[in-house]
Amino acid sequence: MTIHQKMDAPDRRNRLDDMAQGVLSTPLDRPEGPLKVSGRAPYAHEVQPAGMLHGYFVRAPKIGRLARMDDAIARGIAGVETVISGAKLIRNPCQGTANAAPVQPDGDIYYIGQPIALVVADTFETARAAAMTVTFDIAEADRQPVNPTDYDTPEDQQSAQGDLDTAMAEAAFSVDREYTTPAHNSAAMEPHAAIAEWDGDKLLLRGSLQMLKYNRNEIADSLGIDPSNVRLLSPYVGGGFGSKLGIAPDAVGAALAAKETGRPVGVVLSRQQVFEATMRRSETKQRVRLAADADGVLSGIGHDAWVSNLPDESFSEPVTQATPFLYGGVHRQIGHHIARVSRTCAGSVRAPGEAVGITIFEIAMDELARAAGIDPVELRRRNIPDQDPTSEIPFSSHKLAEALDDGARTFGWDDTLPEPGGRREGEWLIGQGMASAVRVNSLMESKARVTLQPDGTALVETDMTDIGTGTYAILTQLAAEMLGLHAADVKTVLGDTDLPPASGSGGSWGAGSSGASVFLACQGVRQRIAEALDTTEEDLTLKDGMAIAGNRSVPLAQVLDGPVESEGHIEPGDTGDAVRQATWGSYFCEVAVNAVTGETRVRRMHGSFAAGRILNPKTARSQCLGGMTFGIGMALTEELMHDPRDGHIVNRDLAEYHLPVNLDVPQITVNLLEERDPWANPMQVKGIGELGICGAAAAVVNGIYQATGVRVRNLPATLDKVMAGLD
Repeated sequence: MTIHQKMDAPDRRNRLDDMAQGVLSTPLDRPEGPLKVSGRAPYAHEVQPAGMLHGYFVRAPKIGRLARMDDAIARGIAGVETVISGAKLIRNPCQGTANAAPVQPDGDIYYIGQPIALVVADTFETARAAAMTVTFDIAEADRQPVNPTDYDTPEDQQSAQGDLDTAMAEAAFSVDREYTTPAHNSAAMEPHAAIAEWDGDKLLLRGSLQMLKYNRNEIADSLGIDPSNVRLLSPYVGGGFGSKLGIAPDAVGAALAAKETGRPVGVVLSRQQVFEATMRRSETKQRVRLAADADGVLSGIGHDAWVSNLPDESFSEPVTQATPFLYGGVHRQIGHHIARVSRTCAGSVRAPGEAVGITIFEIAMDELARAAGIDPVELRRRNIPDQDPTSEIPFSSHKLAEALDDGARTFGWDDTLPEPGGRREGEWLIGQGMASAVRVNSLMESKARVTLQPDGTALVETDMTDIGTGTYAILTQLAAEMLGLHAADVKTVLGDTDLPPASGSGGSWGAGSSGASVFLACQGVRQRIAEALDTTEEDLTLKDGMAIAGNRSVPLAQVLDGPVESEGHIEPGDTGDAVRQATWGSYFCEVAVNAVTGETRVRRMHGSFAAGRILNPKTARSQCLGGMTFGIGMALTEELMHDPRDGHIVNRDLAEYHLPVNLDVPQITVNLLEERDPWANPMQVKGIGELGICGAAAAVVNGIYQATGVRVRNLPATLDKVMAGLD
């Protein structure tokens, strides 16, 4: 049985509210947690077949076209099996976004650090040593500049309504400022890794990947084979943050080498290779224009963004994605501009678009609040629109006002608009800052299979991945709730392309999409049980392994004469265009800035978030904590630096790319607001994984201003920039 639902209308059935088991929306521990903390969860490079060889990349020290390569010394080293090169390995794989084909010409070297050969040996150390002996000549070639200069302005990515220039000229208060954010690296804990082995024409590849049904097509395209001959395994992923949406050189290199040698080959990228040879978030330059009347009500909004990527890549950082609907204003202008540069591929890093776009926009809103002398929370409340002001469609739900009020109340926000620099504790200047949070919400096609056994156990199967977000937990809870079982009696199997294809982990759509397919599969199982009891699915109650209908209570073992299997299939439909779907939140923080050194410390931070039905408050809260920590890094330390002479990455490891560590992060509090959104999916769930970062850095930067009077517009707010303002 297959239960298929296309979201062409809101689903107001509230079926999850009718269930009786009581396991959903509880803080269930991760079922796979014991495996992870004990080191028994097998990650991509940890299931090593007998006889496995190891690959190590030779990478380009300059940009151009590979003219000659000499690997004779490497091939002569004891233990070296082969050296792989050629067009399939050199061309840039699909890293920017999932399911995109490589676009750079074969044999071209577009950025320093691009892989050009793979040395394969019996040990990792031998392969690495041999790779150092490979020599080559790289011919000069016409290339894009390494620094953004000229920008394309795609017509379909520009929009305007009204007359923004007139609104700015007539405004009682206005802001017209330029800001910058640097490039970022995902810096996931687990590096990119793959182990490939062939059985005839069939490829089995264990990888660290986020979206398997797309990754399968990408690896097949890179190798020139049929996707049906590819099986991917990715049951545990040690973080991705977008860097593993598409495949990377490790997967292509391992597959090519395994085919040539006839033996399994593993390739794991070093941390430096992850930084230099996978992908980055584009740097941005942003111009924000705000026009408001004497009451602080916006009449005009302008937001232009300048970003970069490799030539011909279709993806570009969607900086202004949420700007059109966050606040009201009749006169509006949005601009998007793309430079083509010879740097690593720019792709999706956690919350592409809003992470950098809303951060900058919320700093500009703080500037407007100061100019108008209005409390920043109140300014935002006054500008919440009744409908999407750009497309004039209603919101599916809107919780920004509630998030602002809840956050201010929980944090203890001072709404008197204190003068900057007015509070001091010894060397430390103390300030508070806040910002709104918003992230678009999406539904992706997804499938899952659920099998209920007569002994009261259930199996959930889908190729969905868990990249640390809690997928194992929430899908287990969904099946347990729908089928009236204890969570311990449900086994969830993920990360295998032999299973029904799910949405994959990305864009904060994983829970809503893969969860909806499990929900529908369970609905099919429930229908079969209801038929056996001569009742309807709506009148059936399942609890503690018992089927209850009318005045009968029957053990499932007596109802089922064998396993009951059902598949769920969810598809997006008209609800994606009929309404504006988004998630909402607010951030509040207190910072201390040292008046002598310019050092900023975040003392406390709070976030209030609304993201539809919360399936598991423990894993949801964890996602918000991670996003806000991400925001602290964006505000204060994270900056991927490129040498302006040749474009190579300067700070290519975790020693120099400064992520926030324990002492940088205070005790963060999170409130999850009650919400249901029937337009989103039949569970009324929305994504929360990325919401926690969308504007978090702005609260910190705004706090620095309130503490010191120093307005940092070029992120991150490192101590040299703060000190320059203090001087």
